[in-house]
Amino acid sequence: MTIFRKSMITLGAAVIGFSAVIVVSILLFMNSLYYEINAAGLEHTAKIFWTVLDKDSVKEILLNNNNADPDIHPGLSLPSGTFDTYRLTLIASSGYVMWDSHVSDRLVNHLDRKEIKAALEGKVASARRESITTGLKRIYYAMPVYDDMNIIGVFRLSIAVPGFLARISPVILPFLVFITLFVIAAFWAIFVFSRSLSASLVRLVKIAQAGSPAYSGSEASQHVTLEFDALEMSLKAMKSELNFRFEQAKSEGQRLEAILNGMSEAVFAMDSSLKLHLVNPRARELFNLGNKEIISMTLLEATRSADLAEAAKRTISGGRPLEMELAFHTDQEQHFQVFAAPLARTTSLSAGAVNYNGAVLVLQEITRLVKLERVRKDFVANVSHELRTPIQLIKGFSETLLDTISDNGDEKNKQMIHFTQIIRKNAGIMENLTNDLLILSSLENTAGYRRGSDYHIEEFSIMSLIDEAVCAMQPQAKKKQIEIIVNCPQELTAKLQGSFIIQALINLIDNGIKFSPPESELRVNAVLEGDELVLEVHDRGIGIPSEHLARIFERFYRVDHSRSREDGSSGGSNWAKHSGGTGLGLSIVRHVAALHNGKAEVESRYGEGSVFRIKIPQESSSEDSSSSDSSSASSDS
Repeated sequence: MTIFRKSMITLGAAVIGFSAVIVVSILLFMNSLYYEINAAGLEHTAKIFWTVLDKDSVKEILLNNNNADPDIHPGLSLPSGTFDTYRLTLIASSGYVMWDSHVSDRLVNHLDRKEIKAALEGKVASARRESITTGLKRIYYAMPVYDDMNIIGVFRLSIAVPGFLARISPVILPFLVFITLFVIAAFWAIFVFSRSLSASLVRLVKIAQAGSPAYSGSEASQHVTLEFDALEMSLKAMKSELNFRFEQAKSEGQRLEAILNGMSEAVFAMDSSLKLHLVNPRARELFNLGNKEIISMTLLEATRSADLAEAAKRTISGGRPLEMELAFHTDQEQHFQVFAAPLARTTSLSAGAVNYNGAVLVLQEITRLVKLERVRKDFVANVSHELRTPIQLIKGFSETLLDTISDNGDEKNKQMIHFTQIIRKNAGIMENLTNDLLILSSLENTAGYRRGSDYHIEEFSIMSLIDEAVCAMQPQAKKKQIEIIVNCPQELTAKLQGSFIIQALINLIDNGIKFSPPESELRVNAVLEGDELVLEVHDRGIGIPSEHLARIFERFYRVDHSRSREDGSSGGSNWAKHSGGTGLGLSIVRHVAALHNGKAEVESRYGEGSVFRIKIPQESSSEDSSSSDSSSASSDS
């Protein structure tokens, strides 16, 4: 028996029980109403009798021998047959019966009767009880009898009333038969109805369990209500849609598994407690997991790397992606670029509340790139260092030659002087290039993991650093009659690496002097905006075309690749004719900014001048800085 059929039978039994309670309550009410109607009729009859009786005879009977234990007075005559139905009794004030229409013998004292007590108190009253004298159920009505305003006795009229059940007994049997048949019919109707509903539900359950079967035979011809028919069609459509989505999800899962298995990167997926629930083959190979069951393992147990576990915790707690570099030292040193992203779960659509209940880590091995970068840095540093001495020798000997060759008007001497000047000039350019390369190498070594011996963060007065940079560039500014205006609060201080900031300012001021027209001005500003120190160099030069602004800080990048040096021999653009640098100055500026967890920016309009800006935060996370520095240091490679 299904739960639905049980519920229907229980409901039917409850309805029948409730109906039985209602019937019993109605019978009790009718029983009470039955006696009330008879009592009202008896009251009306008593008043009629009192009207037609000889009141003097009644008073005489009650006043005659109104003493203790009198004999019943025989005198009070009424037409024969009057008291076949009703019983009239006259009771003296002492409680003794003075006259009774049905009993001629002496009766007991009636002073304890309820209706008698009420009548002797001047009230009319009725009562219902079994008569002690006649042994029948009777209804009594009593009223006081007065003589000169004094109560001398009680006039009581009664009638024998059969019980309510006795009165309805002739119809009890047919009623019980009807009720029995009604109950059987009700239970049968409920059973049939519940059976039809249960059959419809069984069909729906079969559809939900086994898809959408094609019914045949008796099942196909079974009657189904319109509502259940519509629900069956909806359930079949829903089941079909779910099957389609299940197959689609299965296909997507297989595709995702194939992608993960084919990735060269190691992938870990975990919950908020860092319990692993997905590891791809590359991760198993990298950390020697083999065929171990990873479901019960944590990230720390699988990788034995506290740095990876800490990165996952920071990603989950912060709800933001994280990128960093890690080095693992096992049999050989391995370097990885780690990408961590939180797994979000929305808990409330209305409020938009989001919980992060896990994270995904992707480890990309960059050991080869790190080694190549290290080789590149070592090559640049070594070559620059090795070239420095020969270049200085070339430059020194060219200057010596210029001092020894006399300009006596000889054409041969003039050519020698010209050639020597070219040698000295290009030796100077190469010297500047090697110096800039050495500075970049020093910045990269310092920025790598912040372990360089030359890296010292100290509290510096910004005004003193600017003054030192301006003094270094003052001779070049005087040659072009350019005025350098400094705008910096005297009390402004910041935590910096002083020598690198001076080098960055020198590069920016030198850049502004080179590309500014003579007799112009160049402004150097410093201000603290919130938690950032902002250093600006604003020139009135020729500006930079907008299409080159995105790459202006790359090393060796030049706006016009057809330009020449300051000699202008190639006939390049005006911007190119002003370019006599190494192409590394702005790259050094960006590296200096990245070393301080800051950034370098430029605003420029071609023909109107440029504003170069360095922003350095004064409160930053040391953990994030290492990754940002390393990425910045390698972006120009």
